Amino acid sequence: MPSWLIFVIVIVLFSFVAAWIVRRLLDVEVGWLRAFLTALVVFLLASPIAIWTLSEAEVYADGTFVAPGAVAVGFIAVTVGWMFAVVVIAVLTLEFLWPSHRMRNPISVVRDAIRRRDRARRYAQIVAIGSRHGLTFYESRRRGDADGELPTALVSAMNEAGVTFVKLGQVLSSREDVLPPALIDALSTLQMDSSPIPWAEARAAIIDQLGVPLDQVFAEIDPEPLAAASVAQVHAARLVSGEHVIVKIQRPRARAQVTTDLDILDRLAADAEARTDWAKDYGLHALVTEFARGLREELDYRTEVANGEMLRAAIAGAHDSPLRIPQVFSEYCTDRMIVQEFVGGTPFSRLHPGALPHHLAVGIADDLVDAVVDQIAVRGIFHADLHPGNLILDDEPDAYGAATITLIDFGSVGIVESSMRRLLVPMLVGMANEDDVAVTDIALLMCGRPSGDFDAVALQRDIGVILTRLHSARADENVFRLLLDVLRRNRMALPPSLLLVFRTLASLEGTLRKLVPDYDMVGRALHIAPRLARSLLSPTKALLSAQTWSALLNEQSRRLPRRLENLTQSLDEGTLSVRLRTFESTDERSWIDGLLGRITMTAIGIALVVAGISLSVDDGGPMLTGDVPTFGFLGSIVALGGLLLLLRSLRTALRRSGR
Repeated sequence: MPSWLIFVIVIVLFSFVAAWIVRRLLDVEVGWLRAFLTALVVFLLASPIAIWTLSEAEVYADGTFVAPGAVAVGFIAVTVGWMFAVVVIAVLTLEFLWPSHRMRNPISVVRDAIRRRDRARRYAQIVAIGSRHGLTFYESRRRGDADGELPTALVSAMNEAGVTFVKLGQVLSSREDVLPPALIDALSTLQMDSSPIPWAEARAAIIDQLGVPLDQVFAEIDPEPLAAASVAQVHAARLVSGEHVIVKIQRPRARAQVTTDLDILDRLAADAEARTDWAKDYGLHALVTEFARGLREELDYRTEVANGEMLRAAIAGAHDSPLRIPQVFSEYCTDRMIVQEFVGGTPFSRLHPGALPHHLAVGIADDLVDAVVDQIAVRGIFHADLHPGNLILDDEPDAYGAATITLIDFGSVGIVESSMRRLLVPMLVGMANEDDVAVTDIALLMCGRPSGDFDAVALQRDIGVILTRLHSARADENVFRLLLDVLRRNRMALPPSLLLVFRTLASLEGTLRKLVPDYDMVGRALHIAPRLARSLLSPTKALLSAQTWSALLNEQSRRLPRRLENLTQSLDEGTLSVRLRTFESTDERSWIDGLLGRITMTAIGIALVVAGISLSVDDGGPMLTGDVPTFGFLGSIVALGGLLLLLRSLRTALRRSGR
């Protein structure tokens, strides 16, 4: 066999074995290609040095091994071992500077490349939009007399940026506990209006969702949309069965844009949490994740249909509610299209003060407030987006001659849990009674006491001032907005469900002003609060609650004697013990075991290296060759083992530190 072929076989065999051992020794997914190539390069570079070393040790000369067979094998093994140690050091250095990754699926690589391209393109669009509205120069402008320009510029930029940023602004507009009133007022004006897509594109999207030709479902459909927003647009139609309906079809590219925008927001939030303390304190990434989840739900119209049915059930349980939910044709509804009953009438957005007789307008407003507050405080399910465009006053009264109001657009529905409703109604009663002590105590129960220095007396005084102003000038003050301002100043924050309640009531107040300019919605809500409190005092519910709590107390009292007996017996026998929960979990014990293992491995490695060096400089023992004593040879072996242990310990430490 030619010598060059033998050399190639040795190189490949060494590289393969060294790569396999390195991956096992370092206890990490080092790439096979990296380990193999590193071992190959090390062998090629170290071979001349190894041959020179063996020659100096009088083991190898003139192409042959001159030392006895066992000695020659021992020297070759030690030389190969040190070459392997150099491979480990090289791989470890590469892993530290440039960590290897698993081979990725080619499809995933292409998909991620497309996403990066989309993100880059969207980043450029967002920066261009911000520049057009002057946001990039806001800091320099703010040093002048331009404090009022930020809200206006921000709203204009969000409207142009599209659905994701409009929705984000609408969510932020409900955070009165965090943002200043000027910014809240500006964000509340965000609208979803947009230019309609061509009918050919909308028609193709409808057919795609139906899965059948258009004329099999609709006798006619109006190509001109009734309304167009960033997410969807609405067309009037008539089913082949004769019902007049509206078709809400999602724009074909809306979901793709939202996906890209949410990806950008997620990355920005994660980066902000890693770099800034304020983002970490607010849990910015968690907030963005929750926002993304809610927006994805809104893009799934099956959720909107389910919300409408839930509201329908809540309205059916109320007595003489003026609210109505349009019928949905669920057999034609998909995740991107809704077909529902066409609602005639006049949207509140088109009503002008004085369009209705004053007594009739006040009666409609009173009925609407009663119904909404009943939904919130008694049913716990309410329409959370009561802007004027989502309420339609029917042209014809119901069978009893009362006005009927139809709710539309159920993308945002709020839910208030029973425990929170039990606090909300007493809070309204306390506000109506100007009881600042009770309102303060309830607010503390809802929000919890803030950490650090907290002045409950100052909070009570601020709430008392609000209630006094409320009873002095009801029509000019929004008690919910004032209450949120007080909570923000005292470093308190209401739960998200109650923030949504207050936001909904504030939106409803603006809607009612379309009917009656000086309508006192807060006064009406506080007026009906005592009646709502009485409606919650159901004898059946009280009996069931008493039965539940009595059963719990009875069960706990039955177990108490046995627990006392066990405690006294342990005290008497001296076997009473206290269990500490520290290091109780499996993860904590694993961490301790790993730490002790690394410490032990490091100590042993250091000891072996020191011992190996000590033996290497010792000339004692019989001579293996003319220049190499036995102790020096053993020292090189011991030092090699210690070095490998130290390298493994170092790799484990770097891996656990995330490097």
